[in-house]
Amino acid sequence: MEKIDAVTALAALAQDNRLDAYRLLVEAGPAGMAAGEGATALDLPPNTLTFHFDRLRVAGLVTVRRDGRSMIYAPRYDTMNALLSYLTKNCCSGRAEKCAAPACKPAKKSAPRKKEVVA
Repeated sequence: MEKIDAVTALAALAQDNRLDAYRLLVEAGPAGMAAGEGATALDLPPNTLTFHFDRLRVAGLVTVRRDGRSMIYAPRYDTMNALLSYLTKNCCSGRAEKCAAPACKPAKKSAPRKKEVVA
């Protein structure tokens, strides 16, 4: 990965809704999810989420494909792995085997997160 690509990817992720959207796609796995499903999950208007997904697509972090009337967005693990490798390239004084970046893999489904209730 080149420096400009890393800056572009980090800039795309440096917005709270986009970071949430990307993390949701990573959780969904390689098959991705429909934009409408993501909008519901994140409680965002569909056109707003589509805008954020497009920024992530331009940065090379997600792909998009049409499935009937739906647009399906999926994470690009190769780009995230390249970004992690770029960020940790000189880790541990050039001895990267001591602190190698973990590979980005589809997450296992976890239990639903409980929202914290503040009294």
